[in-house]
Amino acid sequence: MPHIPIVMPQLGESIAEATVIKCLVKPGDSVREDQEVLEVETSKATTTVNSPCAGMIDRITAQLNEAYPVGARLGFITVTEEVAAQLGLTGTVSEVAEPVEDSGERSAKERRPPKVEPTVRGLPVPLNSAGASYMSPRMKARMQELGLHTSDLAGIAGSGAGGRVTIQDFEKFLTNLERHKLTNASTMRVAVADAMRRSWSRPLATVALPINLDPVLAHRKKVEPKPGPALYALRALALALGENSAPAGRLVGNVIAHPPAIDIGFAVEAEDGVLVPVLRGADKRSLPDLVTRYNELVELARARRLPNDATGGSIATVTNFGTFGLTWATPIPLPEQTLVLGMGAGRKAPHWDEAKQQFVPITEANLTLSFDHRVLDGGAAGRLLARIAALMSKPEQL
Repeated sequence: MPHIPIVMPQLGESIAEATVIKCLVKPGDSVREDQEVLEVETSKATTTVNSPCAGMIDRITAQLNEAYPVGARLGFITVTEEVAAQLGLTGTVSEVAEPVEDSGERSAKERRPPKVEPTVRGLPVPLNSAGASYMSPRMKARMQELGLHTSDLAGIAGSGAGGRVTIQDFEKFLTNLERHKLTNASTMRVAVADAMRRSWSRPLATVALPINLDPVLAHRKKVEPKPGPALYALRALALALGENSAPAGRLVGNVIAHPPAIDIGFAVEAEDGVLVPVLRGADKRSLPDLVTRYNELVELARARRLPNDATGGSIATVTNFGTFGLTWATPIPLPEQTLVLGMGAGRKAPHWDEAKQQFVPITEANLTLSFDHRVLDGGAAGRLLARIAALMSKPEQL
């Protein structure tokens, strides 16, 4: 009888692979069309792979805790000739090729997930971006064989000419590494590391401005549901970019791609990493309209259940590092973004009141704006930050 493959679907615009973490069926089980058969984990959420049609599970070829690229065959469903014909598959359907099994002869450190090249909003994003250059060609080939990045080896002191890292240095490093306690990095941690590696390939800068947080705190006491402090900053950023979106443009070659919409992300700490849910059209919706959706996305992010329409495609991110008691930080923009706005913890500080001609106590917090210096200069970044601060000083208008 014909066999239909269960294929790893495209689980998001910037998702190129997913790790199989749970099998929900077993060989011989009958399944209906669109039934959940596998649970998989991406860098953004936990979701499922569904049956492409009704039939009986022939076999699951995917291995638990292994990553598979989009389009990979994860198993096979036995179907009737009638179902196969309805799917437009005839003739060679029953002779579909099976994945090649790993012989087990390679060492553990030589095993690696298939090479994939994710894209962000249609632009190619290389996983293996260049880093340190003082390495022998043989060692570069060995690193590529093991799927390692140059930044993974930043601690190796080269013994070759001109400080070049030789293959001998590299093998000694691997030998010493095996003496340590080793644990597998989670899918999310690897994704965060890759994003930060790519982000750091650009010249980044940060400007900061202290703001009076008392108007925001007073406004929160009067409204229900209460917006989080980061949502005030997000709405102010959205309005500022709605007035002039050029600061959020991305440099691609010798052109700047301007944002088609003011979709703003916000950082949420999740297990072993950070997720960035997105509020679409944040400049078009008032602060009260955003509160419910914001709170809903925070909970979904913490549970790693974000829907596809709430991830990716944002033009800037807001992060509230003040929740950790930090007053100052330099967040790094995502690779596909130019801007990240940060908010520090509020604390009492003296402020000169011109009307009273004396110092008065206020709750002061630092706003930071980290940006791609190729797109934005200090003056433009400073004006954008000043506009955000001005908008936050009148929260009732947000």
